[in-house]
Amino acid sequence: MNLYLLLNLASVVVIIILIFLGRLIYMRGKRLREKLYMGYVFTNITHELLTPLTVLSASVDKMREEVPQMSHDYDLMQINIQRMVRMLQQILETSKSQAGELKLLCAQGDVMRYIRETAQYLEPLIAKKKMKYTIECHPESMIGWIDTDKLDKIIYNLVSNAAKYCRENGEVNVIVTTNDNYDRIRIVVSDTGFGIPKDKMKTLFRRFQDGEYRQNKNIGTGLGLALTHDLVHLHRGTIKCKSEIDKGTIFTIELPINKEAYTPDQIYEDHQITFESSKNPYIEQKESQTDFDAVLNLNELPHEHSTSLLIVEDNPDLLMLMHQLMSTYYNIYIATNGFEALEIIQDKQIDLIISDVMMPEMDGFEFTRQLKNDPDYAHLPIILLTAKREMDDEQRALLLGADDYLTKPFKLKELKIRVDNIIQNRKRARTENKAEESQEEEPRELTPDELFLQRARQMVFDHLDDDDYDRDALASDMGASASTLYNKLRAIANVNVTTFIRGIRMDEAKRIATENPEIRISDLAYRVGFRDPRYFSTTFKKHFGMQPTEFLDSLRQKK
Repeated sequence: MNLYLLLNLASVVVIIILIFLGRLIYMRGKRLREKLYMGYVFTNITHELLTPLTVLSASVDKMREEVPQMSHDYDLMQINIQRMVRMLQQILETSKSQAGELKLLCAQGDVMRYIRETAQYLEPLIAKKKMKYTIECHPESMIGWIDTDKLDKIIYNLVSNAAKYCRENGEVNVIVTTNDNYDRIRIVVSDTGFGIPKDKMKTLFRRFQDGEYRQNKNIGTGLGLALTHDLVHLHRGTIKCKSEIDKGTIFTIELPINKEAYTPDQIYEDHQITFESSKNPYIEQKESQTDFDAVLNLNELPHEHSTSLLIVEDNPDLLMLMHQLMSTYYNIYIATNGFEALEIIQDKQIDLIISDVMMPEMDGFEFTRQLKNDPDYAHLPIILLTAKREMDDEQRALLLGADDYLTKPFKLKELKIRVDNIIQNRKRARTENKAEESQEEEPRELTPDELFLQRARQMVFDHLDDDDYDRDALASDMGASASTLYNKLRAIANVNVTTFIRGIRMDEAKRIATENPEIRISDLAYRVGFRDPRYFSTTFKKHFGMQPTEFLDSLRQKK
């Protein structure tokens, strides 16, 4: 009886195990089918997108022939078309790798020369961040067999990663050596960047790991290192990575270059390795035609419009394009990250800010947070631009105090409409307040707000020649906190505390100069609380539209 029960129990256990294994096999097969299907979908979508990009590229070439005067704009179009092509090719290669459809096609030629010239084409990527770039090949020349298409992608991904995550003024090195038998090469790509935490090394070559482990605010497809890993192994090689936090990262690749390492169907006997960059669309010889220093020099151009905008964007091409199109209607100042933007705001009179979200050093969210937490500048309206479309990001932007939120790609006409709406709404509100004040013509008692303003002005006049008299000092004399004083002045006069004090100093400087046109600029500056006459002149011009010397000369000519 006991034996019978035991056999029945064993049968039940076996059935349960078989059901479990069957379910496991079914689920694994289902996941595999879904993965293959998604790979098929990615491949088809990529091909579909590459076709209109080809048409766009041909159209740009045709426009270049018919209207050659706009060569810079054509270059900008072609560069960005090429970027999209490269990203789509990356997706396509990943899908092929996942489906096991990637094939080698090795040709014979000077391997060292090919690697060196390919790495040199990537120099503009390094130059953007003013980093030292070293390429060494030992020996300088050596014949071997490689798949140039796969090697291009390996070098591009590793060097572009190093450039992206290395510190400014850091170093990126590419060193290529061979073994004693001259049948293998070793490619070492190193940087002095942020390094990779140990707990992230295990997933380093996993797909969609987009570089967050580098503690840097860069974005990407998350496919580069995963594809590089697959391409190296397809090429019968190995890839290793060593990294130390705050010291840098080293990728080491070893590849066979002898003909015997590959099967006959992987050898391309009738083809020789060529060295013409134009035949290789994957490597972009000029990553960007726009230099950051040249773009930032635009801040020194004269301004003639009544409204001033600050555009914060880390892509130099988009920054230049937005400057060109928006400068027709507004005075434009530009910055490439949040830190630069905060410095410009403190130095220039800005009416509205347009900022990208994803930027290095300080992103748009942190920039907005700091801006809205500063009593002197919290009133400035800001529009955030981003490639992200998640609802949480839009809610986060609005909660931080952003006035509007626009997703990329956007039309510049739509951006201009939003800018105009915000500016016009604020002007309308100020006009209505002034109209209400002007309606009261009969003599009347001053309101508490007017008395508050009168008292604040008097406090500034009492300390007019004191260059240390600032926002905190005025708040103390008024018996209020700095934030309370700010909120009060914003509500009554629509100015921040610093602007309020500066305006009184400037108006008094103009009055003194009018009464005494022979006064020296330095004496005038000291009398209204400016320690540096040059800074006084800059502030005077910003306030009145002319240098104090020009103003004094005009007064003397009238006499």
